[in-house]
Amino acid sequence: MEWPLARHLCIAGLFFLFCVQRGLPAETASGWQTLAPGMEIIRVQTRKQSAFGDSKITVLRIDPNQWELEAIGILQTGESAGHTAREWSKKQKFAAVINAGMFASDNKTHLGYLRSRDRIFNSRANNYQSVMAFDPHDGRNVPRFRIFDLDAPQSSLPAILADYGSAVQNLRLIKRPGVNQWGQQTREWSEAAVGEDTEGHVLFIYSRSPFSMHDLNQELLAAGIGVVAAQHMEGGPEAQLYVHTGETELEMFGSYETSFKENDQNEMAWPVPNVIGVRPRAKANQ
Repeated sequence: MEWPLARHLCIAGLFFLFCVQRGLPAETASGWQTLAPGMEIIRVQTRKQSAFGDSKITVLRIDPNQWELEAIGILQTGESAGHTAREWSKKQKFAAVINAGMFASDNKTHLGYLRSRDRIFNSRANNYQSVMAFDPHDGRNVPRFRIFDLDAPQSSLPAILADYGSAVQNLRLIKRPGVNQWGQQTREWSEAAVGEDTEGHVLFIYSRSPFSMHDLNQELLAAGIGVVAAQHMEGGPEAQLYVHTGETELEMFGSYETSFKENDQNEMAWPVPNVIGVRPRAKANQ
């Protein structure tokens, strides 16, 4: 696995990558590179070759006991337009940012239920079967992060909200405990996704190279990253992942989307109205 050297600006087939100062540290024998305590990154070479790019998937692994998630959007900030993941990071002091999910034609409303602590972005649940939950209520003996399947026994949105202060409903990719929920299709796109692994880590997943949902899921399940559940956050040129921690800064954004932008020529991140951000957890709460 090769990463560009420090102070190198690169528009590559997989993604746009910006590294400052020392760039990324050396990888471990497992391939994971530590960016900060509780935050690691890896690039996975896919078995199937995509029609565009270098066919690699980036996975950012986050320990929810050391880092906290926050959903934020322009309905909360009162702004009229969205921001790129990088801009959201700078404004909100996030160490990492990924799309919060697809949004409506008004360019602000999340498609699916979305609650962030005491603020409800969208109270209307739809038929999407995946809910990411975090911010457990005080006194609840539950994981700090969990992806739920709404069609699982004893699983429901009200039950999730009884335990968690934040919940994000999105289109499901992988059902627990690691089942590809998509049949093969011809549509492909660059992808941003969030997953959970066997140890309860948060996985921010990004691929500039386009794949069908079926093929992306198969690659993730075969990658050895331990993914057990995942949901789709965004596809095409709006899909993005930004990381800035210590001396490492990475900006990644998509391009290809069937029937919308069928090329790999996008050279800038698009603004989005809602994101999931990551901050260091206060030591008293670790």
